[in-house]
Amino acid sequence: MRIVIFGPQGSGKGTQAQALIKVFDIPHITTGELFRNEIKANSEIGKMVASVINTGKLVEDDLTLEVLKKRLEQTDCQKGFILDGFPRNITQAQALDKIVSTDQVIELWIPDDEVINRLEGRRTCKKCETVFNIKTNPPAKENVCDKCGNELIVRNDDKQEAIKKRLELYHQQTEPLIVYYQKQGKLIKIDGRPSISQVTESILAKLK
Repeated sequence: MRIVIFGPQGSGKGTQAQALIKVFDIPHITTGELFRNEIKANSEIGKMVASVINTGKLVEDDLTLEVLKKRLEQTDCQKGFILDGFPRNITQAQALDKIVSTDQVIELWIPDDEVINRLEGRRTCKKCETVFNIKTNPPAKENVCDKCGNELIVRNDDKQEAIKKRLELYHQQTEPLIVYYQKQGKLIKIDGRPSISQVTESILAKLK
């Protein structure tokens, strides 16, 4: 099962991907993690990615695809994968189609006011990057990570002004993927507002 999952920030993509990989026994792939791994490995690609990120720019599509293609060729992807955070626009989707054939595309939909409400409550561990939410998934101890005991912070991109800017970009660049994948007969639209378990059940019912 080769799955792409997309939706606005805070829609629960990562959470649902983690639930699905347990069901299908396939890897969850995010471009952010791929970049970090390459940088840690100090590979030639990693050095190129780091040089771009360090200047505050976005990694170019060609370089992103090179990193992604390398990951998809690994043996644990033979049964499939869940791709989260890529593609973000039509150009990237067309490029992805040239290197791999996807089976299903999940759009996790939530309204803008729900995005803002969710992300303003989000807290991220400074060290292990585990994400909590003071409203829906609070840590056992305020502002302390349950996993490693380090401080939880509000990331700059989880502040309201940044959230609104990212939402604008999502509507402009990523939402056109809905029609793109509808035309391919691959799109599954899921309401991301119910509980985590209910959303998972909805996804599995449509995937099967």
